[in-house]
Amino acid sequence: MPAPSASLNQIVVDYLHYLAYIKRYSKHTVAAYRRDIQRLIDTMQDHQHGLWSDTQADTIRAALTQARQSGLAPKSLQRMLSSWRSLFTYLMQKGLAKQNPAAGIQAPKAGRRLPNSLDPDQISQILDGPTDKNDPMATRDQALLELTYSCGLRLAELASLNILDLDLGDATLRVTGKGNKTRQLPMGRQAIKAVNGWLQQRKHVKCLDANALFINHRGQRMGPRGIQLRMAKMAAAQGQHLHPHMLRHSFASHLLQSSGDLRAVQELLGHSNISTTQVYTHLDYQHLAKVYDQAHPRAQAHKSTDLSAENLNHD
Repeated sequence: MPAPSASLNQIVVDYLHYLAYIKRYSKHTVAAYRRDIQRLIDTMQDHQHGLWSDTQADTIRAALTQARQSGLAPKSLQRMLSSWRSLFTYLMQKGLAKQNPAAGIQAPKAGRRLPNSLDPDQISQILDGPTDKNDPMATRDQALLELTYSCGLRLAELASLNILDLDLGDATLRVTGKGNKTRQLPMGRQAIKAVNGWLQQRKHVKCLDANALFINHRGQRMGPRGIQLRMAKMAAAQGQHLHPHMLRHSFASHLLQSSGDLRAVQELLGHSNISTTQVYTHLDYQHLAKVYDQAHPRAQAHKSTDLSAENLNHD
């Protein structure tokens, strides 16, 4: 059978035009679709398929395997497979294909990268570092750090806090998270102390935003980037690397290690799905494994034992 014909290629041109001008996809997205489809066409040529209707699931799998062997990451493979599914959905709508051969095929799952977190000693080193109590901005930065770690806040949540979100009498904080959902969080003693210190200093700082809890030296609400830079500077002074999300991850990891209550951690983090929170169980396991290796009298024997499948005797 001949290689993909001019009419086949014209179908691709029509499809890309549909994505650009009907679906209003960006030029970068359309270019990605073009590259993905070209990979499939290359495999079709290898299999001597000249029509889209000739394409079977085996061809899709072969194209996926070739892409994987070329070094494409799992996320790229997933995106590519999604492009092919969308193409065949379009072809079926146009009567140019009877089925979607990519529909039942799964790309390799991307490995879930564990979030970076600090151990309690590293956190203490940063939070307990020297602070100039007479410098309003230094007092503010201390409050930023303490509040983020105490409540496990996202960077955007921290930047959007207003003074009225605080209830220092009840030691609680109202937070507006993703999807405009609000949650009430307890505040730790050190966070309350730090925030109180900042509120006292804030009275003497130029202020152009009366609502904002955290303002910069110009009196404007601090943005996420400004907060990120200030935290990084404070951590660097203690020889540490830090970005705000590491404090959130550390909060979750330390709380889970202490309580073992995954549901409670989910509520505190504001996760709508517990599967998002479950990544911290892997961090917890890493902590337990480290403790085991350091403390268990037979840890070295455990580490040297061959546990490969072929050496296990299943009774």
